[in-house]
Amino acid sequence: MPDPRFFDSLPALSVAELAERIGGDVMRGGDRQVSAVAPLGSAGAGDVAFLGDRKFIAALGQTRAGCVILPAASLEAAPADAAIIVSDEPQAAWARASTSLHRPVPLLETSREDAAEDDTVVFEPGVVVGAGARIGRGTRIGANSVIGPGVQIGRDCVIGYNVSVGFALIGDRVRLLSGVRIGEAGFGAARSKTGPVDVPQLGRVILQDGVTVGANSCIDRGAYDDTVVGENTKIDNLVMIAHNCVIGRNCLMAAHTGISGSCIVGDNVIFGGQAGIGDHIKIGEGARVAGGAGVLADIPAGETWSGYPAKPIRQSLREAVWLAKQATGKART
Repeated sequence: MPDPRFFDSLPALSVAELAERIGGDVMRGGDRQVSAVAPLGSAGAGDVAFLGDRKFIAALGQTRAGCVILPAASLEAAPADAAIIVSDEPQAAWARASTSLHRPVPLLETSREDAAEDDTVVFEPGVVVGAGARIGRGTRIGANSVIGPGVQIGRDCVIGYNVSVGFALIGDRVRLLSGVRIGEAGFGAARSKTGPVDVPQLGRVILQDGVTVGANSCIDRGAYDDTVVGENTKIDNLVMIAHNCVIGRNCLMAAHTGISGSCIVGDNVIFGGQAGIGDHIKIGEGARVAGGAGVLADIPAGETWSGYPAKPIRQSLREAVWLAKQATGKART
């Protein structure tokens, strides 16, 4: 179930009602009531899950979802006790189901005094605070910043000018410099007959104690699970961290680093400027990514990689030297 501080749950629907809204065909269990969406692995009896790729067929067989949306070709693998909706665009249908069962809590401004832990909290001019937000002792919120409904901000934090924070839990001593965007929807779209469909992003952002995020950087909320940045990690200006990433403690990210969705980064990892990381990549503890590197494969702990596509730095440098010699040799001939 999405965090109720950030998402309202809409009235439950029967599987038959849901199928009519999302454009699917009920194969069984049309009378069953469902009230939420969830991934196959974590879905419960009242949840709707989907199978979008055959590589998750094992998870389909083990799911406890009350209803599963899947293509007709996968019917034989469906659990016997689940209601079934057949669709030839299951992810898009699941996205539509999400908007039928959940919606973000709207931004309704509340009293700043109600949000503040005590009178040491400072609100500069133009600050907007949503209902249910809480801000810890000694924190300062910069001019024209927006703190969304339900957001929790710890003690002794510094929030710069024109910052927006939504769908987020922020620890103590966190610094968000001007223009930072925390908790915007991650980039997710599903193909459908009528064109791409936005996949609702129902997760959160968690910034642990001591994190710094530089000016105009963006950290997207998770698609369903959380995007997490570990203690004391320092992020430069103009950095992008996509949905579902888990970043370890004491990491350093130079400007223009971009980390795609669902990456896992260990503790003490360093990223040079303009490093780009592909989705679902794992980077081991203490690894280093050189500036401008394009990482398309997992990096073991402690290694330094560079180049595009990125490789262990000695291999990358050898290849660069060889290529330079070949080019020079051809030029002379």
